Amino acid sequence: MKAVYQKYLLNFKQASGTSRGVLQTKETFFIKLLEGDKMGIGECAIFRGLSIDDRPDYVEKLKWLCDNIHRNLDELLVDLTEFPSIQFGLEQAILSLKSKDSFELFPSKFTKSEDAILINGLIWMGNEAFMKQQISDKLKAGFSTIKMKIGAIDFDSELLLLKSIRQDFSSKEVELRVDANGAFNPLEALEKLKMLSQFEIHSIEQPIRQGQINEMAELCSRSPIPIALDEELIGVFNITPPAGRAGKQELLQIIKPQYIILKPSLVGGFKGSSAWIQLAEKQKIGWWITSALESNIGLNAIAQWTYTLNNKMPQGLGTGGLYTNNFESPLEVEKGHLLYNNTKKWNFNLPSS
Repeated sequence: MKAVYQKYLLNFKQASGTSRGVLQTKETFFIKLLEGDKMGIGECAIFRGLSIDDRPDYVEKLKWLCDNIHRNLDELLVDLTEFPSIQFGLEQAILSLKSKDSFELFPSKFTKSEDAILINGLIWMGNEAFMKQQISDKLKAGFSTIKMKIGAIDFDSELLLLKSIRQDFSSKEVELRVDANGAFNPLEALEKLKMLSQFEIHSIEQPIRQGQINEMAELCSRSPIPIALDEELIGVFNITPPAGRAGKQELLQIIKPQYIILKPSLVGGFKGSSAWIQLAEKQKIGWWITSALESNIGLNAIAQWTYTLNNKMPQGLGTGGLYTNNFESPLEVEKGHLLYNNTKKWNFNLPSS
């Protein structure tokens, strides 16, 4: 078996605002496994500025993986522990190589076009008019769950946007989620959560910046809105950690969140995400899966895997239409669901490097 990797730059259709700035492009890498006349493909979707493996030796580690691809898979995944996006790319590529169809990693009713995945509609940060237009578009498109990123405009304007939704739609008609991406100061967070609670918010993601474990635990115990950990999970590699660091189990036991949100590219792929799910379920903590702005290659792997988990909550998998140069695929969004239209073909052509 031979392995090669290639960088690819995804271009956003329109600049997408987050609390970390405005995104216009998204760097990603693909790893290809070649064995005889078969090829396996996986996406190593590093997220610059967010991924724990955003470090100077990232490409060097990809080269190392290609040089050592003959080794045992479990050993490779252990050696890649500090590079979760490469772990995930390798998991995808191995499954792809072994599959009858390189893009059907988890055969199911989803891949047979017999069932779909309920997803939320994502509202990007921006000025008030832009956010209002996005909300209107998502509701017209049939989404019953809206996830709004907050922290870009002033808080009062964001409250007014949420109020405008609730004036037209009850919580039974439209579920509202908000994502602060750590934008709140711990000293003001609880008061802001109380103000948000008047709009019957389903949950808020990462209200304060990650790493403030005691402050987050206090918020989770007092918040009128269920709190979901997202960035907090990044870089927590072990269930039982070395001395002086919180591991997965201890983090959940201390903070006691109502939910955790899992992005396989950021937490170690299928294996890393499954470890979090098992621990969360033991503590009766809810969870759902979201993408991390992967191309359709990574999104496809996440979606197919997510379907097998049988989680009926809306998932965060509606990001396939963000790019001008994404790869043609059977993935489609229709009436608030992600579906796999297997009458459509894949067109995965990387430019020559």
